[in-house]
Amino acid sequence: MDQTKIILPESEMPQRWYNINPDLPAPLAPPLNPGTGQPIGPEALAPIFPMELIKQEVSMEPWIEIPDEILRIYKLWRPSPLFRAHRLEEYLGTPARIYYKNESFSPPGSHKPNTAVAQAYYNKQEGVTRIATETGAGQWGSALAFAGALFDLTITVYMVKVSYQQKPYRRMLMEAWGAECFPSPTDKTNAGRAIREKDPDSPGSLGIAISEAIEDAATHDDTKYSLGSVLNHVLLHQTIVGLETKKQLDLVGEKADVIVGCVGGGSNFAGMAFPFVKDKLEGQEIDIIATEPTACPTLTRAPYRYDFGDTAQLTPLLKMYTLGHSFVPPPIHAGGLRYHGDAPLMCLLVNQGVIEARAFHQNEVFEAAITFARTEGSLTAPETAHAVKAGIDEALKCKETGEEKCIVIAYSGHGFFDLGAYDAYLSGELEDYELPEQEIERALAELPEISEPA
Repeated sequence: MDQTKIILPESEMPQRWYNINPDLPAPLAPPLNPGTGQPIGPEALAPIFPMELIKQEVSMEPWIEIPDEILRIYKLWRPSPLFRAHRLEEYLGTPARIYYKNESFSPPGSHKPNTAVAQAYYNKQEGVTRIATETGAGQWGSALAFAGALFDLTITVYMVKVSYQQKPYRRMLMEAWGAECFPSPTDKTNAGRAIREKDPDSPGSLGIAISEAIEDAATHDDTKYSLGSVLNHVLLHQTIVGLETKKQLDLVGEKADVIVGCVGGGSNFAGMAFPFVKDKLEGQEIDIIATEPTACPTLTRAPYRYDFGDTAQLTPLLKMYTLGHSFVPPPIHAGGLRYHGDAPLMCLLVNQGVIEARAFHQNEVFEAAITFARTEGSLTAPETAHAVKAGIDEALKCKETGEEKCIVIAYSGHGFFDLGAYDAYLSGELEDYELPEQEIERALAELPEISEPA
């Protein structure tokens, strides 16, 4: 019988992260100073990030060595297994071969510790004692809390309020690892107070929570800021996922024809996809599909423009697909996919036609997740379920055409803390949200007017 779990020995774990910057099909637009409209240098990031992460952010080296201490910690859960979804294939009646790279085996239950551990390490190396951050659904917050415990760092998390209310067990997990967690917008920062004054019932957004965390870091000398997605160095750290997957596919004589993943900011998707993007740019035929919610259709309906990464306009301007930094998405259960923008690296590849983007409604996503759970046994996070939906769609296309494609799903995390969302779906109470065009236009009206550098 064909293998179900493809296990890579620890001795074969990648020792370097892959940096896609030198291989891009077009130059990445630089971050800009919002006041001058001119490209910013690394020194502008020094108040909130440790220097080693800033170097990784701008590096043009194709490979960056993973420090031994990080590798030792990675071995608590890495290499993660690659599964062959035999039962799902049989249920669908597809000739496709479906694999999923399962990142839920990490202590926090998702892919996020791949960068959380790295960021905690580099902060500790530079004498930082406290890190402020934001989190949407809580995966990132719990991952950084976990990493903070390993490196004896104080972690403060600003959690999007609607997710704080929907997912109390994520908050409890953060606190178990010693972090403090607050529902954002809070009354602890100027950014939070301004939002609460304008909208006392604000459900919060990742943009708001980012503003609070950056302000916290910028106003405390002992504190740096940490981001769980979007930035180049974060995506870099996640590439260990795709690098492992390539080795595991080699073990069973496979080459990926289709890669699918979900996108909120882009870290889990890029971690899986970027090593395969390199192959595609070198001539391999491979479809790379990014999925998102129709309620927050950044890649599928937003313009490719310069915008702030946060609501309070504290960040540099980044060129990305954006729904507008003031955009507050509907309170869907895939909280990690409720960000107004996306990683500039990934947006460039979408713009260049290297990556395809698709958007799905909540109910069809949860239907796919239930199909997966009842065949493969694993309950996915609502975010991951978007990738599962696309994977099933691709497998059903193969059923129609007879093609025997190799489909790889980026399984970014489990759904054990999302049972309230599954209860809503199973009881028929889950709502679909199709974002009205006027909502997008309202948010886009606040985009900064800026002339791009030549």
